[in-house]
Amino acid sequence: MKPQAPERTDLKISGMTCASCVRRVERALAKVPGVLEASVNYATEKATVSHGPEVRAADLESAVSHAGYGAKAEHDEHAEHMRAEGPEESARLTSNLALAASLSAPIVAISMLWHMRPEWANYLVGALTTVVVFWCGRRFFIATWAGMRHATATMDSLIAMGSFAAWAYSIYALIAFSGDAHAQSEHMYFETAAVIVTLILTGKALEASSKRRMSGAIQKLVGLSPKTASVVAENGSEEQRPIELLRVGDSLRVRPGEKIAVDGEVLEGESFVDESMLTGEPSPVRKRPGDAVTGATLNTTGSLLYRATRVGKDTALAHIVELVERAQGSKAPVQLLADKVSSVFVPVVIVIAIGTLGGWMLAGATFSQALIPAISVLVIACPCALGLATPTAVMVGTGRAAELGVLIKNGQVLELAGAVKTMLLDKTGTITKGRPQVGEVILVGELSRPEALRFAAAAEALSEHPIARAILEANGGRANVEPTEFVALEGRGVRATVEGHSVAIGNSGALDGVLAKSHAEQVEALERSGSTVVLLSLDGRLEAIIGVSDPVAEHSEQAVEQIKRLGIEPVMLTGDNESTARSLARQVGIEHVIAQVLPAGKAEAVERYSAKGLTAMVGDGINDAPALAKADVGFAMGSGTDVAMETGGVTLLGRDLRGVPTAVRLSRATLTTIRWNLAWAFGYNVLMIPLACLGKMNPMLAAGAMAFSSVSVIMNSLRLRRFDKRSAA
Repeated sequence: MKPQAPERTDLKISGMTCASCVRRVERALAKVPGVLEASVNYATEKATVSHGPEVRAADLESAVSHAGYGAKAEHDEHAEHMRAEGPEESARLTSNLALAASLSAPIVAISMLWHMRPEWANYLVGALTTVVVFWCGRRFFIATWAGMRHATATMDSLIAMGSFAAWAYSIYALIAFSGDAHAQSEHMYFETAAVIVTLILTGKALEASSKRRMSGAIQKLVGLSPKTASVVAENGSEEQRPIELLRVGDSLRVRPGEKIAVDGEVLEGESFVDESMLTGEPSPVRKRPGDAVTGATLNTTGSLLYRATRVGKDTALAHIVELVERAQGSKAPVQLLADKVSSVFVPVVIVIAIGTLGGWMLAGATFSQALIPAISVLVIACPCALGLATPTAVMVGTGRAAELGVLIKNGQVLELAGAVKTMLLDKTGTITKGRPQVGEVILVGELSRPEALRFAAAAEALSEHPIARAILEANGGRANVEPTEFVALEGRGVRATVEGHSVAIGNSGALDGVLAKSHAEQVEALERSGSTVVLLSLDGRLEAIIGVSDPVAEHSEQAVEQIKRLGIEPVMLTGDNESTARSLARQVGIEHVIAQVLPAGKAEAVERYSAKGLTAMVGDGINDAPALAKADVGFAMGSGTDVAMETGGVTLLGRDLRGVPTAVRLSRATLTTIRWNLAWAFGYNVLMIPLACLGKMNPMLAAGAMAFSSVSVIMNSLRLRRFDKRSAA
């Protein structure tokens, strides 16, 4: 019995405040019986869980809850995509920040500018600070308490401990030196506690705003679909219906300037459809009866009546959005180190802070003097930037790629694509247009040209090969006769019985012995011109030599040049003979060619090159599926409607080969961003913690620096939104 495929559940996680929370949630989910894999993304606050059918969403939610966090299964995958904060939480954060800022201003002014102040002013400062710390900053204490109940510590623990220590000692000073306003003022650090909370809330607000900007690519894709569609009834009447209520089989009308609602097949009319919003290709595509149309594309010239074939979550746009969501929520391998460090970071920082307090006191400092550097250590060391360094870059990079018509499956693929050393390119449909045409037909037997094409088309009628379609097209687009005893010879041709005659059509391997030496020169001449030669035999006699040519795609030469400029070696793979293959390779600037290779041989070629270094395969995603699967990175050419979206690690929505170097360049730009983010996050903590221990960092400055660290990592990642196709040229 075939094993059941694992199911997938997405959870919206609440309560995570730093990268150390990620590991705790992942461990909690992994302990649920039946869970195969759990991945938590701090930037998107989302968990993706792969599990068996026996696992319920409630089981996963309960496990996260017992770990001290909140979780809610996402059933509507696009409605609340990657919101950094819900509306209520966002409003609460904004109001808390506004109140904290308005109260902190007089607290700082009184503390810093009014030194010879009366005692009542100190009590006023204490009262205002209490509101800031325990009301505006209550989220830190609530999270800390939840963590303590589960024996864990997070970034909130550091903020709560730092602000509470400053507030508590100040309250002690207020009471202990009652009646001596000057002594009270000397020993109070209320402004430190208030400013810590205010600055951290400011950082949180900026972080939330930046996260919302990061999900802009998905919001753009989701917003492409029209809200309603014109449904045509059997009597010809039309009504506007919300897109959510459309069903497969509905007849829909789209007029010039309107968007196509869902995927479908044209029934009546002729028009040009702008598919650039999905594929990135600017030229409108002609649509006639029988042609497929894709939801969210723009009808430009004529009116079309089409039948809905895929609606809702089955449309091409929905699949694209899901793929991008999955990629943005995934992890790059480089993130594993940051996650491991973050999981032990907070407890280590607490130990360092306690050690700092003790060290200063042993060195002769008073408790109040030792408290300030200890608080600075707690505040400066929050590992937020460390947790945001990788996922923010992956999120923005994969989103920007989708806007450029390149779908990257996950963070691992994104990381590998930038390190590719060799790129194997399939010929048909990748380097060429994939629409072969019959050119010269050399008659060498008794059949006339129409008769030769009639027998050839009949024999090829059941074949899906592009050459078969070219022969059918040359015969008027159809086979006049039904073949019998059809046999496909993999990578060589076909055999069939047509009108009682044994017909074979294919290369010399399929028609062994029928090609006389007298015709060899004609075959060689066709091959040197770049044509693929097809032999037609009838009852064992050679009747015709057919030249089929597949023109080079418009931008293939430019794409190959860009690939070479990236330091990647291009290699062409084809089932064609050596002479034809080299002729076409020369046209696009490829030096290395592997010809006369069967589909299984392509996979073997990928294995050979992979042993020498990181190797990518570029193909149409169907015939080349084994090779795409074997490659370190598979690039599947095709449209958004192709099943190839799940085959390769990277899917190009259009058929422009320049998308390959674009993907590689974007991958490298994303990796560079990740490295800078990690260098900043690690370097920040390595530098700042010793400064705080030595008393060189005021707690208020520490809070500002910590908030700036997180926001700077996000802003650096957002620079990837400016990447465009010209960057890959």
